[in-house]
Amino acid sequence: MDAWAALRRRFWATLPARLRLLHVSTVSLAGVLALLLLLAGLAASGTWDAVADRDSPRTTSAADLNLALNNMDAQAANILLSSGDAGKGRLKTPYEKAVGFYGDARTAIGHDLRTLAVAAQGDRTDERTVESLTDDFAEYQELVGRALENDSRTGGKASAIADYRDATDLLQRKLLPESSELVASNNRAFNTLYAQARSALSAQIAAVLALGVLLLAVLGVLQWYVARRFRRILNPGVLAATVCVLLATLLGAQALSETAEDLRGARRDAFDSVVALSRARAIAYDANADESRYLLDQERRDQYGRAFLEKSQKLYGVRGATLATYDDELAATWRAYRSDRDDLRFTGEFRRELDNITFPGERAAAEEAVEAYAVYERDDRKIRALVAQGKEREAVAFGISWQPGMSNAHFGAWLAALGKVTDINRHHFTASVRAGRSAVGDLLPWALGLLLVAVALTALGLRPRYAEFR
Repeated sequence: MDAWAALRRRFWATLPARLRLLHVSTVSLAGVLALLLLLAGLAASGTWDAVADRDSPRTTSAADLNLALNNMDAQAANILLSSGDAGKGRLKTPYEKAVGFYGDARTAIGHDLRTLAVAAQGDRTDERTVESLTDDFAEYQELVGRALENDSRTGGKASAIADYRDATDLLQRKLLPESSELVASNNRAFNTLYAQARSALSAQIAAVLALGVLLLAVLGVLQWYVARRFRRILNPGVLAATVCVLLATLLGAQALSETAEDLRGARRDAFDSVVALSRARAIAYDANADESRYLLDQERRDQYGRAFLEKSQKLYGVRGATLATYDDELAATWRAYRSDRDDLRFTGEFRRELDNITFPGERAAAEEAVEAYAVYERDDRKIRALVAQGKEREAVAFGISWQPGMSNAHFGAWLAALGKVTDINRHHFTASVRAGRSAVGDLLPWALGLLLVAVALTALGLRPRYAEFR
């Protein structure tokens, strides 16, 4: 009771006590609001660091690994296709390009595996996946190396194809599923971070607004009380403090709102497309490899034909289409889409990207990629027609040549078009990260400064009133 009586005398029983209570309430609420903004700013900065420096690079490295594995296998097949018999009858330019691309892919895989090994530390599941990938990749290289060694001997093509068959089976059975799981695992981790950060920002914005309104209410009561008790119309210090608190609340809420919007833009508008397009590129390389495998391995032509169609359906899915009908179905559904963008008669990674168009120039680039893809698909049918006519060498020359008008040249044009769409989304991802960091770094310090000024102005405004009781 004595303690309660002391508190009542200090903060309520007298006019100075009530004035002191309002003053202390103002300072306390300003301190809580400042602390909330500081913690929210630090959390947002940590989120942007995780997004830009950890989750995005991990996911793209895993996607790049998947792509490089498919590319390496495609180039191994192209080497065997273009090498001739121990060098006799070699297709010089396709062979040299395939050897160069093969080496580039192998180097990229080594880099990606090292990056993912570092990223996986602390996550035992991902650590085991990377370890398994590394071991399986060593075995894969050994099988391809054996295939290339056999191919260098006169009459060694059959043995080389058998070794390559073992290598590509290992790729399809283990390496690609493992690398795809890493893409999915890292993308899930990024999505989890995004969901948690967005939820936290929503709660923080609500708390900032609630505290700001409460603090403004207390300042309003203080202004009313001073005017009533001391017969003043307005207290300039308290009025200035009220303006500072209003600005601080608005700036703080704006900073967190902009951060939340930039985070949504980075993840949903930009990075979702980056993931879909990276997956499309990996599937593209795998489909191109199936085409080379089809030409190389006569015993498995039916299998590789079905695999090519399966990849095509993953990229641009048309219900019920076969290799014989796919081109016509693609053309018909694409005309329908160009007439009505809500037409849903095709699915796949291209559909996923076209449903997530956000940025200037993105739709035109995505549509250009689909049209380049259609050209490549028609080339595949020409390759199969040449094979059916017994023109194996012509089919190989058309399929793996990089000369203008040839299949690989069209494949390169398609990949360049995909790259253009990806670059647009990567650019806006980077811009969203930069804008989100800027919102935190530029606006929140002003909000914190204004709260400190508000506390000082309140004290200055009440100082003459306290002096009247001395």
